[in-house]
Amino acid sequence: MDSISHLDPATMEVLTALEASRISLRKKRVIHLAICFTGIPIAIIGFTFTTLPVIAIGIICFFAGLISISVNLGAVDQYRLDFKQKLIAQAIKMIDQSLEIDPKRGLSQDEFFGSLLFKKKPDKYMSEDRVSGNAGKTKFSFSEVQAQYKELTITKKGTQETWHELFCGVIFKADFNKNFKELTVVQPKAFGSDVAEWFGSNTPFFSGAKERVRLENPEFEKNFATYSSDQIESRYILTPLMMESICRLNDRCKDSISLSFVGNIITIAFPLTRNYFEAPLFESLMTDDLMKEDLNLVRHIYQVIETLDLNTRIWGKD
Repeated sequence: MDSISHLDPATMEVLTALEASRISLRKKRVIHLAICFTGIPIAIIGFTFTTLPVIAIGIICFFAGLISISVNLGAVDQYRLDFKQKLIAQAIKMIDQSLEIDPKRGLSQDEFFGSLLFKKKPDKYMSEDRVSGNAGKTKFSFSEVQAQYKELTITKKGTQETWHELFCGVIFKADFNKNFKELTVVQPKAFGSDVAEWFGSNTPFFSGAKERVRLENPEFEKNFATYSSDQIESRYILTPLMMESICRLNDRCKDSISLSFVGNIITIAFPLTRNYFEAPLFESLMTDDLMKEDLNLVRHIYQVIETLDLNTRIWGKD
């Protein structure tokens, strides 16, 4: 399915129409950029020789190009939306018929902070491309997320504003296969030494002490720090098999994952740098690698259910 030569006729027809749109939009963008950039040297020549008509021509060309690019942005946005809704939507169903993508939806900011995986509330937040589906008994979804926080520093010259990345990647949410009342958070050791203080101050609505949980799996303890409002329940969730599965899942990822178990929902944050499901404008769609990385991501996330054995419902949860 990763190769366009394996696409069914209906999907191939969609792809061909999208490629025609892309070529048309690319030509317009190139022409508009050419007009815009041609105006710059013309204006410079006009200013150099103090020739008002030449200056006027240069300025008119520059702004005409910019305006044309701006007017055409809506058509480019529609092309990229069609790519997701018409092509990606069909392609992911080859992995599982239940899979759907909603480009305009994502993880809400309240869900993001409510996962308790992040120490700060974001000052800039964007989430899109929500993919949802069912794998056996397990409902799940994942969304691309970009979150930043602002840091203000008082200097001699005034207040300096600095932006830091809080998270960039994919956040996965699914029904968990056990019932629990408290919460458990599993963070990579690199999360920082202030986890316990943050965890305690941000979970006042849960009973019990918020403390570090020491577990018996050496590999798990080497890579993760676990905090919970209930020591017994955290061990009920993090069985030896579950810890092995989390380590296996973490090994498949370039950067360390983090997990939380809140309100009978498991949330997993996968740090990633690539922006997925985006249609190229200056590169052809008619290549075998067109959706390779996108579909690999969907398969990887879909396999989380199997890796963590989320479909096994032996503790009374249907």
